[in-house]
Amino acid sequence: MRGKRTAIYARVACATPQTGDAILSQLEVLREYGADHGMEIIEEFTDEGYSGLRLDRPGLDRMRDLAQRRGFEVLLTRGPDRLARNPAWQGLITEELERCGVTTIFLEGGAVDAAFWSRPEAIASAVAQFRRRANRYRGREVSR
Repeated sequence: MRGKRTAIYARVACATPQTGDAILSQLEVLREYGADHGMEIIEEFTDEGYSGLRLDRPGLDRMRDLAQRRGFEVLLTRGPDRLARNPAWQGLITEELERCGVTTIFLEGGAVDAAFWSRPEAIASAVAQFRRRANRYRGREVSR
């Protein structure tokens, strides 16, 4: 991953003095990982005080928009739950990033659950739910 344009994403659900430290500690670990692997950190996205049960988060929206513009090649985040609490949304966001040429690296928690994605009915349901919410929150059509 040396030389890859890299973005960082960090999120905490509650905005308190303690969570400010949590965001900073996430960012420090992610920056260190990027530096250790020769990545060029070009942007940091944060959502402080936003639940992972919501898709309408300003940092997440900005990150996804930059990915669609091919603004970075790697996303670093602490774990899948930083992107979303719902495993279906984790998979859909990760898949959206992959379509944009972005590799997602989770420092903790492993990959998004592959067993979930082997069930066609789960995929169809998750996609429909994601599109409804994304359209409502973002006011635009989700890529097919």
